[in-house]
Amino acid sequence: MSDLLITNIRSLVGLHPENTLLLRGSQMQNLPAIENAWLLCEGGKIKDFGSMDQLPDHLPNYIVTHDARGGYVFPSWCDSHTHIVFAASREEEFVMKIDGKSYEDIAAAGGGILNSARKLQLASAEELYDSAAQRLTDMIRQGTGAVEIKSGYGLTTDSELKMLKVIRKLKENFPIPIKASFLAAHAYPPEYKNDHEGYIKLIIEEMLPRIADEGLADYMDAFCEHGFFSVDDTDRLLQAGAKYGLKPKIHANQLSVSGGVQVGVKHQAISVDHLEATDVAVIESLATSNTIATLLPSCSFYINIPFANARGLINANIPVAVATDYNPGSTPSGNMNLVVSLACIKLRMRPEEAVNAATINGAAAMELSSEVGSIAKGKKANLFITRPMSSIAFLPYSFGQSQIETIILNGKIS
Repeated sequence: MSDLLITNIRSLVGLHPENTLLLRGSQMQNLPAIENAWLLCEGGKIKDFGSMDQLPDHLPNYIVTHDARGGYVFPSWCDSHTHIVFAASREEEFVMKIDGKSYEDIAAAGGGILNSARKLQLASAEELYDSAAQRLTDMIRQGTGAVEIKSGYGLTTDSELKMLKVIRKLKENFPIPIKASFLAAHAYPPEYKNDHEGYIKLIIEEMLPRIADEGLADYMDAFCEHGFFSVDDTDRLLQAGAKYGLKPKIHANQLSVSGGVQVGVKHQAISVDHLEATDVAVIESLATSNTIATLLPSCSFYINIPFANARGLINANIPVAVATDYNPGSTPSGNMNLVVSLACIKLRMRPEEAVNAATINGAAAMELSSEVGSIAKGKKANLFITRPMSSIAFLPYSFGQSQIETIILNGKIS
C-alpha cells in the first residue's frame, strides 16, 4: 500500500483531540481546523498533519502526493441511521403524498413498511445485495465513510435473517465500517395484526436466538410509536436483545410524543432516533443520560412532518447527531451533504454544529468514534476533499450541489 500525502489544504477540518469521542451541547460549536495544511496517511490511518510551513523536508519516495489545490479536507460523513437493504422503490406512495395522504393513511392502505416487506420477502439475497451495494456505492461517492444499516423489511424469521446476511456481505466487501441493527420490531405483519403478543414472542423466542448465534447484528432496534410498538413492547424487546449482547438504538417520537425516548434512556440506548416530536420531558430525560439524539431532517423534509427541536436539545447540553434515514418510503436519499444543509436550514444548527453532528457524533452513535469521525492521529484515513471554498459554511450553504471532489478511504484515493 502506497502512503499518501495531501498538500495545499485550504483548511483541515475536525481536528478534535484524540480522546474526544463525543460532543455535547455547546461543545458542538467547536470545529478545530488548521489553515494551509498538509496531512500524511500511512497504513490506511492518519499518521501526521500540520501547516504547510512545517511540512517535513524529507519524506520517503514511495509516498504518493496529492495536491488539494486549496480545497478543504473533512473527515468522512458518518451516517448512523439507514435502511438501504430493500427490494424496490415506492414512488407510487410519493404520488399519494403529493395528493395529501399522510404517513398513517398510506400505511392503512397497504403501503408503508408492509409494502416494502411484501416486496423484500419475494426478492433473492443476491438481488437485495446488488441493489444495496449500488446505494452504498453512491453514498460513499457523496462522502460517507461509515454507516449503520437496519433490517426490518423482512418481518419473518427467514426474511430478517436474509436481510442481516446481506448486511454482513456488505461489511465483508466494502472498505468502510458498517454496523447492523436488528429491527424486526418495525411493524406488525398482517398475519399478526390481531396478535401482537404472538409476533413479539416470535422476535424474542425464535429470531433473536438465531441472529445472536450467527453474530448478525450489533444493535437491537424497535419502532416505538402509537400504532406500532408500545413503550411496554419496546421495553420487553430491548431487555430481550440485551440478553444476547445487542445494545439498543431505537426509533422514537417520529409521529408523536410516545415515551420512546424515556424507554430508550432507561435501557441506556446508544441513540434514540427521529425525535420530530419533542417536549420538556423528552429533553429532561436525555439531558441526564449519555444517549445521543439522532435527528433525521431529510425525513421531515420528504414526508412533510415537523422538524426536530435541535436547538432545544443542544441548549440542554445533549449530544446531537444527524443521519439520512435512507429508505424507500420516507427518505429515498443517502446524501449526507443534503442532511448537513437541512440541519442548518431547518434545524437551525450552525455549520460547525451540523458538521460535528454528521461526523464525530454520528460516529459515536455507531460506537466508532475511536476509529472515524475526526482528524486525529491513528484514526482511519477516511476523508474527503472539497473544491476550493470560501468557508466551512459554504458547504451547507450550497445545498443540493456536492462540493466534494476527492474521496479517500483507508488512506487511498477512491
